Order: sequence, then structure tokens, then C-alpha cells
Amino acid sequence: MTFPPSFRQVRAFLALVKHLKFTRAAQELNVSQPTLTVQINQLEEQLGIRLFDRSKRHVELTPAGRNLLPLMERLSMGMDEVMLAASDLSYARRGIIRVAALPSVAASFLPRAIMTFRRDNPGIIINVWDVVGEEIIRLVKAEEVDFGIGTRISSDRSIKVEDYVSDSLCAFYPTGHALDTSAPVMQVSDFVSYPLVLTRKNSSVRVLFERSMDREGCEVNVVMETTYMSTALSMVRAGIGVAILPSSAVEAGNMNGLAFKPVEAPWFNRRVGIIRKAERSLQPVAARFIEAMLKMTEVEKAESFRSVRRLETVPNKTFQ
Repeated sequence: MTFPPSFRQVRAFLALVKHLKFTRAAQELNVSQPTLTVQINQLEEQLGIRLFDRSKRHVELTPAGRNLLPLMERLSMGMDEVMLAASDLSYARRGIIRVAALPSVAASFLPRAIMTFRRDNPGIIINVWDVVGEEIIRLVKAEEVDFGIGTRISSDRSIKVEDYVSDSLCAFYPTGHALDTSAPVMQVSDFVSYPLVLTRKNSSVRVLFERSMDREGCEVNVVMETTYMSTALSMVRAGIGVAILPSSAVEAGNMNGLAFKPVEAPWFNRRVGIIRKAERSLQPVAARFIEAMLKMTEVEKAESFRSVRRLETVPNKTFQ
């Protein structure tokens, strides 16, 4: 059975062609002369042809060897390209990173993280999907993205979440609204009587809000649901209602004519983590990008986000 030549055999062949002396070719490859002789003999045996005519003082390519030389050179170039590409990927010199992120993250610190990373790694392309929490989980599980930046909205052992940052839910209202006269930090009772604008039920913010209202035992009047926080802010500006959104919504939309206040409730904190598929390795460039994000300072992240330094290991825990 004929086997294709190995990388070492191809390099041995080309070195011997270059020098036509076993001693010099062995020196170039940093191997012993007997080792080089074995590699050439094995290559000839595998191919079933004689590549070199040699005597004690003379080495010369055979006609068959001359015919194979261009093919061996192309094979060597291809192997070199493979090794170079592998090295580039390993050291984050080139590649494509796919990230699914909450819109609030995509509109705040993620662009800064991308620009900082690409400044040091210009060969890297980073594609971003700005989607709601439920879609982030789906994309990560389907391996359509390398990782996600979002919240754990269900108990699912097929994913793992490393806590990264957190923000708090706030009440957004038009300037001049009655809530202007409330305390700088609101209680839930300050806004529940107003018509509310919320993100849709598949969003991390809506899941957190509804669980919080269940704990408070409150009934609310939801008059509008939106997919994006920027749309919710526009609804508030039009006077449709009060929006309950994370503080990071300030960077996600136009705040002209709007004001907001934080809500004091222990379960109004939203933890945003780095979401990966469990028991799957990240490609090296994606792992390096995550390392770069973890090293970002508080100022680089955004005023609305705070660092959370803990690895989420219990799959049945959700918002804490």
C-alpha cells in the first residue's frame, strides 16, 4: 500500500536536491546523516521509485526525481502555509470571531473592546449579532457563534456562564413627568401604577422584571412591548408609558427629553456573563478576545456596568 510522503520526508527530499550532499542537507535540517538517509530511503520505498542516484562521492536526481521536484515544492509550500495558518490562529494573528451579544452590550463597551483588540491584532475579523437573551443561548448551543455575552435565562446544562458585568433596572420617563418629584432612588411602588413599556418576553430584562414583580406581589399594566431598548425609549418619549430598562439603555438609545432613576430592589440587578457551550473548546482567537475583555477596566466597560468576578458553576441558578 502506498502512503503519501510526510512533511519530514518532503523537507529531506528538497534539502538533498538543494545540496546534493547528505552531510550538508542533514546540517540544514539539523538531523544526523543516518536519519536523513533513512527518510530518503523510506520516501523512495513508499513511492515505489528511485529518486536519487548516489555513490560514495556523488548524488544526483533521477529522471523520476526531476519529474517529482515541482510537485514536491508545491507540496512543501502547501504544508508551510498550513503551519503558518495554524500559528496565526494560535497566536491570534488572523481569524474570524463570532459573538452574540445583548443590544445593551453591543451598544456600550463591546465596540471599545473590539477596537482595542483589533488594534493589537489587525488580522482578526469580529462579527457581532446583537440579539435578545433567548437568541444568544440558541446561537451558542447551535455553535453559530463562538460565544455570547448575555444572561442565563434558563436552567440548561449544555451551556456555562462566566459572570462578567452587571447593571441595574431603572425607570425611564419623559422629563417633566410626575416621577421627577420622586426620590433619587425609586421604590417599586413609585412606578407600578403607571402604564409600562417593556421589552418582549424572550428578553433577559423582561424575564428579570417579571420574576421581580412576582417577588413583590405586584400587578402591572403593560401597554407596549418592544424588541429593542432604543424603541422602548422612543415610546417613552412619545408619552406612551414608563419603561423599565437596565441602566445600560442610556448608551443604547437617544435620551433627548428623557430622564431615569434607579430602582431600589435587591433582585433588580442583572448579571451579564460570557456564555459558552459546555465541554467545547474555543478557537484560540476567541479565547484571546475573552481574555482581553476580562482585562478591561471599569472606565472602558461603561459607567452603567460593574464588574462581577465569579464563575457561574451551578446550572440551576438564574438571576442572583
